[in-house]
Amino acid sequence: MKAAVYHRTGDPSVLEVVDRPVPEPGPGEVLVRVAVSGVNPTDWKARQGDGSGAPPRQGWQIPNQDGAGIVETVGTGVDAKLVGERVWIWEAAWQRQWGTAAEYTVVPARQVVRLGAASFDLGASLGIPFLTAHRCLTVGETMPDRLDVGALTGRTVLVQGGAGAVGNAAIQLARWADATVITTVSSAEKAQLAVAAGASYVINYRDEDVVAEIRKIVPDGVDAIVEVAAARNAEIDCQVIGANGAVAVYADDGGAQLTLPVRPLMVPNVRWQFVLVYTLPPVAKAHAVTDVAAGAAAGVLRVGIDAGLPLHHYPLAEAADAHAAVQNSAVGKVLVVTSEQ
Repeated sequence: MKAAVYHRTGDPSVLEVVDRPVPEPGPGEVLVRVAVSGVNPTDWKARQGDGSGAPPRQGWQIPNQDGAGIVETVGTGVDAKLVGERVWIWEAAWQRQWGTAAEYTVVPARQVVRLGAASFDLGASLGIPFLTAHRCLTVGETMPDRLDVGALTGRTVLVQGGAGAVGNAAIQLARWADATVITTVSSAEKAQLAVAAGASYVINYRDEDVVAEIRKIVPDGVDAIVEVAAARNAEIDCQVIGANGAVAVYADDGGAQLTLPVRPLMVPNVRWQFVLVYTLPPVAKAHAVTDVAAGAAAGVLRVGIDAGLPLHHYPLAEAADAHAAVQNSAVGKVLVVTSEQ
């Protein structure tokens, strides 16, 4: 099979497409013929490493956590009825060598989810962004553990950075659950994407007073904040979060330090929650996978320009360019087409 591999960490040029044997699924595993591989910031950060150029832990690595394809065969202990099923994959490369940037990958059976008739493009876009967004929307003390139609009725959610992949996912999931969604963006073009995703209100933080605009919409503050840049937005978040609300931080804003005022957050019992999808509590991870799969099956989760998430396709031979695009903050979703669909 063809696979994108790196033997040392570094810039996108360390990725090379090579021939490798098709892996055999072990007990409890499945072999998936990958159709589309999704690229996320976590993928290029893992590939880049700490800048030392050190080899990956096991000497070589196929990158990319997310993907979609067809189950080719299964290992012992796995229901043979999975063979031939269209599936989406989550966390393929987490503490494993077999990412999705290849014609085939092998993963534990619990990490493939039936996709049904939904597109492989959607399937390859679900994992990291939608599971992260689900956790951000459910982590608050007053928020539900599960998302479905009506689960967020009467709640108002602020999504900081609504044109990003996680921001887009948060908007879609929150609107599916009937929340009012306010989002911030940096340009008119990104505002159009946020509206397409389903945002109720869009604020351009370069031109408008974010706090004043949010307080016009919801004077008592928002119930939850999905936060992409905590250090930069902390002052705003502290002024607009409502009583018993939660700020869910899923990105580190380039490693910046975060300073918070104690009393203004103590009095309303506000929670700041940090979110990393890989290490979520098992129950929260299971709920996220189940709910995201249900939303995809119901046709309410979407990708593409009409969903506010432009798609950028690269062939497997250009996997390095796909990584570079994400590293350079491409707006939308970068996908690697790994085999015929």
